[in-house]
Amino acid sequence: MCRNDFLLTMKKYFLILFLLLLSGKAFSQETAVQSQETGNNYQKAEFPGGDEAFQQEFMNMVYSYIDMALYAIQGQVTFIFNIDTKGKINKIDVLPKFKNNEMFIDDMKYAAKKVKGKWSPATRNGIPVDSKFVMKVNFKHNTYDHD
Repeated sequence: MCRNDFLLTMKKYFLILFLLLLSGKAFSQETAVQSQETGNNYQKAEFPGGDEAFQQEFMNMVYSYIDMALYAIQGQVTFIFNIDTKGKINKIDVLPKFKNNEMFIDDMKYAAKKVKGKWSPATRNGIPVDSKFVMKVNFKHNTYDHD
């Protein structure tokens, strides 16, 4: 009787282990960014002066208002900005995730609010829709270089 209990317990542990490993794949972080729709009926979001103007203005605000020494970021960081139907940035994601990630995102939201100029929202069939703007930045010793 004791051996059967042991085998039953081991089967439960193996089942739990298998399900945990399987769930790790299901909930793993997706790092690939989906490309925006293209076509005749889709118009991407636009910032006055273009994407380069936004990138320059955003990074100027980051270095003007945020103490980047708190984060000691080295290497490439991808910012994913969600632009709502009114042309406002309502969410920012940062990849890869790192220590103090939430505090960093809050600081980036603050810098984004300081950017002068408003996005024209993306449209599909002439109707404003939410969209994403992806920006890659290389951080090196308190400097940056954006792609």
